[in-house]
Amino acid sequence: MALLSCISCSNDYSPKPRGYFRISFPEKKYQNYNRDCPFSFDYPTYAEIEPDSSRDAKPCWMNVYFPDFKGRIHLSYQAVTSKKVFDELIEDARKLAFKHTVKATGINEARIYYPERNVYGIYYTIEGNTASSAQFFLTDSTRNYVRGALYFNEAPKLDSIQPVLDFVKKDLDIFIKSFRWKG
Repeated sequence: MALLSCISCSNDYSPKPRGYFRISFPEKKYQNYNRDCPFSFDYPTYAEIEPDSSRDAKPCWMNVYFPDFKGRIHLSYQAVTSKKVFDELIEDARKLAFKHTVKATGINEARIYYPERNVYGIYYTIEGNTASSAQFFLTDSTRNYVRGALYFNEAPKLDSIQPVLDFVKKDLDIFIKSFRWKG
């Protein structure tokens, strides 16, 4: 018995850090979405377009779903029928982004400006352990408006989703840069 206790005393033990699964990312390839909505965009081949199935969904509301990452970019389209409606949509986008202030460590705004394609908007980067890390809206400022928000079906722990978030944000950049209004 004394021999066993001496052997166990000589082993140095140090706790190991918590491990996470290795994530293998697919090759970046894109395809064009150009269906019955008044806009088109490029999205990754490893994502799927799903119609929004919520009860209050309207035409051209959809999710760009990333099955391997349990994430989605929720898109909602609205026709702009007046200056008042336009102002309300812009204010709603701001309110929805800043709703995350309680958990966010910072919220940054960047202007989206592609006058050659008549695409304008704001991109909100939301830092910290929030439900959504990126939100945006795109408009032609007269007739059309699209709002987008990136969500993951995981608890908002930034340290564990950061690699996937960085990967998907590059896809979000391609989405915005390729976005076009029809007509």
